[in-house]
Amino acid sequence: MLPIADRWFEIQRISDNITLLYEPHVVPLMRCNIWHVRGRDRDLLIDTGMGITSLRDAAAHLLEKKVTAVATHTHADHIGGHHEFDHTLVHRLEADNLHEPTERGTLLASVIGEDDIRKFSVAGYPIDGDLITALPHEGYDLASYYIQPSTVTEIVEEGDVVDIGNRHFEVLHLPGHSPGSIGLWEASTGTLFSGDAIYDGPLLDEVEGAHIPTYIRTMKRLRELPVQVVHAGHDPSFGRERLIELVDAYLAKRT
Repeated sequence: MLPIADRWFEIQRISDNITLLYEPHVVPLMRCNIWHVRGRDRDLLIDTGMGITSLRDAAAHLLEKKVTAVATHTHADHIGGHHEFDHTLVHRLEADNLHEPTERGTLLASVIGEDDIRKFSVAGYPIDGDLITALPHEGYDLASYYIQPSTVTEIVEEGDVVDIGNRHFEVLHLPGHSPGSIGLWEASTGTLFSGDAIYDGPLLDEVEGAHIPTYIRTMKRLRELPVQVVHAGHDPSFGRERLIELVDAYLAKRT
């Protein structure tokens, strides 16, 4: 029997304008970083987690303006809460999947299956049981979970600009982990929100939709970016020195 969580989201202030939200009772494989970026004219929520409970409710004290929910890509752990928001943003290649997810999603290890669990374990993400370690409330049924369809209001490509008034982010198309993976790049501060293109953990390049030769090209591109800080889709943020270490380790493994 799983315990009942005191609260579902942890919230950590990173700076005056950036806040991290995450779901501590979700296993590391699926524990997405949700980034709130406060702008003068509107706010961003970069990825929205699993959608197990309401992100909008948990972040209500942060959401003082209109919100754009950005999908860095459309894997289940990044778009679970998108349906709660009227304005969403996604790359053209994954817009259909945000609007009508092809995968229902699951919290049950039995649905994932032993073969995939073994693959994730080998990759560095062991799964010992189901995908959550507590229940969001009494009576919650893990089998009832699914990824809900979301409205798609803004479809982007490489080079588009996300303008929130006092901050402007360039859309970088960073495929490899998935066909429509994007990052948001603020050249003036050297800040990159990278999604799952790169993070400080085991990178998954053999999941459905991934493509290793494309991932290699993305890694080489990231290495040349004058990054000061990466706020990634999983695991802690890091700077340029760590970015180069991660890229070089990946390239040594795959080339």
